[in-house]
Amino acid sequence: MSLRKRQRSASSSRLTAFCSPPSPPAPPSTSSSPNPHTFPNADVVLRLFLNPSSPDDVDVKPDIDRHLSAAVSSGTFVDLHVSSASLLRSRYFAALLSDRWPTAATGRLSLAVVAPPSCPRPFDAHIEVLRLLHTLDFAGAIRSPDDALDLLPIALLLLFDACVEACIRFLEAVPWSEDEEARIIDLARLLPADEAADLLARVSPPPVAAGPSAAGVAPRSPSEAMLHGLIHSAIHGHPVHAATKAFVAMLLKDYPSRNCVHKVLDEAFQSRLDTIKELMGKYASPDFRVAVDSDEREAIQRLNLQSAVLNVKHLYWLIERMVDLRVADNAVTLWSDQAALATDLQKLLNDADMWRNMTPGLPMLVTRCTLKLANSVITGETLVPRQVRRMLVRSWLPVLNVCRDIVQPMHSQKSTNCQELEGAFLQIISTLPFLEAQELLQQCLGFSTRNVDDCPHLVTAFKTWFRRAGRAPLGGEN
Repeated sequence: MSLRKRQRSASSSRLTAFCSPPSPPAPPSTSSSPNPHTFPNADVVLRLFLNPSSPDDVDVKPDIDRHLSAAVSSGTFVDLHVSSASLLRSRYFAALLSDRWPTAATGRLSLAVVAPPSCPRPFDAHIEVLRLLHTLDFAGAIRSPDDALDLLPIALLLLFDACVEACIRFLEAVPWSEDEEARIIDLARLLPADEAADLLARVSPPPVAAGPSAAGVAPRSPSEAMLHGLIHSAIHGHPVHAATKAFVAMLLKDYPSRNCVHKVLDEAFQSRLDTIKELMGKYASPDFRVAVDSDEREAIQRLNLQSAVLNVKHLYWLIERMVDLRVADNAVTLWSDQAALATDLQKLLNDADMWRNMTPGLPMLVTRCTLKLANSVITGETLVPRQVRRMLVRSWLPVLNVCRDIVQPMHSQKSTNCQELEGAFLQIISTLPFLEAQELLQQCLGFSTRNVDDCPHLVTAFKTWFRRAGRAPLGGEN
């Protein structure tokens, strides 16, 4: 006997408890019993009778004779005329027909069928397995996952290895419905480990290795790896970016683990931000400006800045997802800590010929990123400490001032974005302690360069500050 067969025999021990040792069947059934079934070369009578006991009841074996008598009395049995040579393909029947059992001489066997009384056709699957013992026509019998799932428990019960293997081979190769998947998971515990593994490989991820990787980074879970790959494909890997991004956005929104989505979006945000910082750093580097001639430098700068614009677009899409899912706290913290990047952007924006010829959309892209994060803070969608709120304004207020001066005469919509960011910054300032608010408000005077009637947000901010300044100290620290 092969190792796989020995394993299957052990795994089927619970099931074989419901197959009775042969006992002489009752006299031929009355007209109320089902019609006999005859197979070619029949020389043995096999009686299938209904045993209503629960499959989990381990004490039913002593009652087999009682259930057989009850089945005969109620007509809940069927007599089959079968070939003993065909039955030998089942190791269970081969044992019953051997010299170790008295039925070898009587030519009569009985087999209990465990099914609830409400089951309309309790014997069908057993009869089909018995037919397969005679025909081996597995391709004709197994045409759907339900077919295989109906036959597999009985094939395991009877130790019919060829049928078990045919069922597993079919199930492993075809798609399953959710209900079929649940049945397979339940049956897998009765299979040898290697055969169960073939089926279970698709329904659960492999174990995640414990501890950090060789690079010192904790390994991603399968779900994190999938979401990471989807985000990467949405940004880089698909020609129809808008449709792909919309689909990935839907998956992220519907994914049940907010922590997993938070982690994956944080990683993607950090990656895009690092790329932007690297590209802008190359533009601002004095070493680069000296190292190459002017024509080559301009070509390289054009490529770097165009790549930076593309990455800022990707960053804005990530920010939209994070704000929508209320997981933008780390993004706000990182963006507030980008004083060096803000300085590099100011250098570029002060070089009007460079950015207007190469990246005319960059100022507004950066403004939109900052505005999206700032609005999420003032609406309470993203809660961050006051130190982060202060640094968000302090780091990006100088860039806003440059952008406002650039776009104000150029485009009304772009100017509106700057005005919205001014209002958002002023509202954030209103959430800060008194002295911190005083320091930052003084840096916002540039908001009044338009007509005084056109900056009511700035007027309101100063009125609020002066109202607070005229109040007597209420205790606590500023």
